[in-house]
Formats: sequence, structure tokens, C-alpha cells
Amino acid sequence: MSVPRFWRELDTRYNLIGSYCKITDTYHYPRRSFNPEAGRESIGSMEDYQFKGTGTVVTPTVVHQAQTGYEMFGPYCMAIIELDEGPRITSQIVDCRPDTVKSGMRVKSVFRKLGEDSESGILHYGTKFILFGNDSDDELDEDNIDNVEL
Repeated sequence: MSVPRFWRELDTRYNLIGSYCKITDTYHYPRRSFNPEAGRESIGSMEDYQFKGTGTVVTPTVVHQAQTGYEMFGPYCMAIIELDEGPRITSQIVDCRPDTVKSGMRVKSVFRKLGEDSESGILHYGTKFILFGNDSDDELDEDNIDNVEL
């Protein structure tokens, strides 16, 4: 990723900034300059919107064979998450056993390390999700995270 693009996308990546269309009363993530449903009438009608960062797991999956550079995270859970405002995003669910995440579970966003460039050593941070409010023993106590066997 180019340096200028990286800096342009920081607020989107770090703060879940998307767009709200005043014409169709819909939310979009990532940020858009126009709404395809409303067409050119939506140009100038889009506002930046910071999502609450809460949502529901639509479809989870466990990744056992991590891609190159992400081996330290495997196995891990990836999921399609429907944010409370409507948009769906794909993200990693952390701080729980990967095989315990089920459709319908509630999640909230957290700021975590995404990875690092092996050549330059630059660390990349962004949004991941944790389980919350599911009345489940599968959620981890954040104060005791080092004592969990995965």
C-alpha cells in the first residue's frame, strides 16, 4: 500500500468512519463519495459517519492455515459482521476460542495490531472485534487473557 493511501485511510481503519446518505437514509462502509442507489443526486449528500462499533456475527469461519505473514495469529476466527447501522464488514474476532464463535453473537470493535511489514518492520493497527453480551463462558476476561489456552 502506498504511503499517501495509507495516511488517507487512517481514520477509516482506526475509527470505523463510513458514510451516511441523507437521500436514502443508508449507511456505508468504507466511506463513499456517492451512493450507487441514489446515483449522482447523492453527490454532496453524503456525510462522514462514525459507526458505534457494535454488531452481530452473520457468518463465522475458523482459519487454520494463515496466509504468509499472519502465521502468529492462527488458528483464528474471521467473520462477516453486520454493524448495528446496517453495513456488513469482514473482520477478525479475537480474545476467544475461534471455534466458539457462532452466528447471532454480539460483537464490539477494539483497536489491535493487524500485522507488520517484514521488510521495514512497520506495524499496522486497525479494528478487530471481540464478543460481548452473549452470556457465554467462551468470552475471555481481558484482565486474564495471558492464561488462556487456545
